Amino acid sequence: MNLLKSERVKICFLFIFIFSLVCTSCSEKKTSKLSESSTIPNIYEKTNVPTLFVHGYKGTKNSFGQMIKRLEKKDYTEKELILTVSSEGEVSSEGELSGEANNPSIQMIFENNQGDEWSQAKWIKNCLEYLKEKYSVEKMNLVAHSMGGASIFRYFTLYGNEDLPVVEKFVPIATPFNNFVELSKGETLDSVIENGPTIKSERYNDYEKGIGNVPKNMKVLVIAGDVEDGSLGDEAVPMADALSIVNLFYSNGIEVEHQEYYGADAQHSRLHENEEVDKRVGDFLWK
Repeated sequence: MNLLKSERVKICFLFIFIFSLVCTSCSEKKTSKLSESSTIPNIYEKTNVPTLFVHGYKGTKNSFGQMIKRLEKKDYTEKELILTVSSEGEVSSEGELSGEANNPSIQMIFENNQGDEWSQAKWIKNCLEYLKEKYSVEKMNLVAHSMGGASIFRYFTLYGNEDLPVVEKFVPIATPFNNFVELSKGETLDSVIENGPTIKSERYNDYEKGIGNVPKNMKVLVIAGDVEDGSLGDEAVPMADALSIVNLFYSNGIEVEHQEYYGADAQHSRLHENEEVDKRVGDFLWK
């Protein structure tokens, strides 16, 4: 009987020993997985390179205000500064650039929000000069809606070779680069993207002449919309117009992507209120 009891005790201890080994192994595996996941880097790069948001024709502080708030909420960026440009081209500011690696955003507002693209190009230049002189900004990104994108391209052609902050990334949203020219007979969106437009406006011809001043190392994301009402446009800018610039960038060695959106949220004024556009822009600028 004592022998039998002794054997039972041995078996019991053996079972406890084996069980403890299994638990330890599982614990190590779990810890290992936890350790691996904790070392996965954040997919969004954080730097101190600012991004300037430029509104379109008749734009206001609300034009990009909500988009920036949504991007802040998702921790893509942190809004630090508002630059307002008077009709005389004088720059005033609200806020401060901290210099921290938080992907700072700057909202630019034209007091004369119906100015022509030559005036706005000069005002954009004044803002970049202001940022360079006051904050020693050397690099930046530009995001624009509608006419803001045309004014930025005009800025490139007029002042692209001057000693100003280098533009690393440019995102034009629903921009009329070819001055509202639609598809011509026999032309397709694919042919416009691959070969450029058949009919070229005076604005587009100017851009072709000034393309040599556009930063060669810049990366571009062109965004266009189609409300799917048969017009192939966003109710203001034809897709063929917004996408007309793709080939001009590409054929001059500038890295360019394009993204089209469809449906009600692809309407001209809703494109920069579209959360899918938010994500695409955020990924392009900071991923």
